[in-house]
Amino acid sequence: MNAMESRSVLLHGRPVTYVEAGSGPVLLLIHGIAGNIGNWQEVIEPLARHHTVVAPDLPGHGASAPGAGDYSLGALAAGLRDLLVVLGHERATLVGHSLGGGIAMQFAYQFPEITERLVLVSSGGLGPEVSPVLRAAALPGAGLFIAATATAGRSGGAALARGLAAVGLRPVPEVAEVARGYASLADPGRRAAFLATLRSVISTRGQRVHAGDRLYLAEGVPVLIIWGARDPIIPVHHGEHAHQAIPGSRLEIFDGV
Repeated sequence: MNAMESRSVLLHGRPVTYVEAGSGPVLLLIHGIAGNIGNWQEVIEPLARHHTVVAPDLPGHGASAPGAGDYSLGALAAGLRDLLVVLGHERATLVGHSLGGGIAMQFAYQFPEITERLVLVSSGGLGPEVSPVLRAAALPGAGLFIAATATAGRSGGAALARGLAAVGLRPVPEVAEVARGYASLADPGRRAAFLATLRSVISTRGQRVHAGDRLYLAEGVPVLIIWGARDPIIPVHHGEHAHQAIPGSRLEIFDGV
C-alpha cells in the first residue's frame, strides 16, 4: 500500500485513523499535541523499507474521532496498546515526538512486556519548562481565543508560503503543517480534545508530568533520545538530563535546529 494511505478501525466504538506500511519489526510513531499522521510523512516510506510502520492519529487529532473524555497519558497509552492488539502486533519500538514522547514513556511503564525500544524526539515529560504559548493555552478562557483565531490558521499559513515564494524562498513544509494543525482547532470537538490533552500534561506553570523519578525503570529498554539544540518548545537540557539518568541510553543532538 502507499506509505501515506490511511485506514480506520473502531476502538471502543470510536474510529481511529492510522497508516500501516512495510514489513518487519514494528515501529509505532506517536505524534505530538495538535499533530497528526502527516507529521511523519517524510519518514514513513524510508522506515517502511525495513519495518512495519504504524502511525495513528491520536484521539481528537487528525482524522481520529475525539475520545471518551479521558486524555491522560495513561488512557492514551492504553489506546495505543489496544490498536497494536487489533492490528495483531505483539511488540513494538515506540517513537514519540513531544507529547508523543511522554505517551511512549507511559506506554513502556504500563506495558513493558510489549515495549521493544524507546525513541524520544524532543520529548515531553522530562522537566517543567515548556513554550509560553502552550502554557498560555492552559489558561481559563483560552478555548475562546483559539475558537476565534483557528479559522485563520490555514489561510495565514498559505499567505506566509506565498510571501516566501515571492522573495524567492522555498516554503518550509512545517509552516503548512503547523497552520493545518491550528486550523483543525476550529472544530469544537477537536478543540475540546486539544485542550483536554494539553491540560492533562501542562499548566500555566509548565509541564505537570515529570518522568524523572521513573526513568530508572527504562534501564532494561534500549533508549535513543533525539533533540534539536535550538528547540523552541522544550529545551534540549531535558534530553541531556534524561540521557544521564538512563544507563545505556544514546543521545543525538542536531545543531542549528
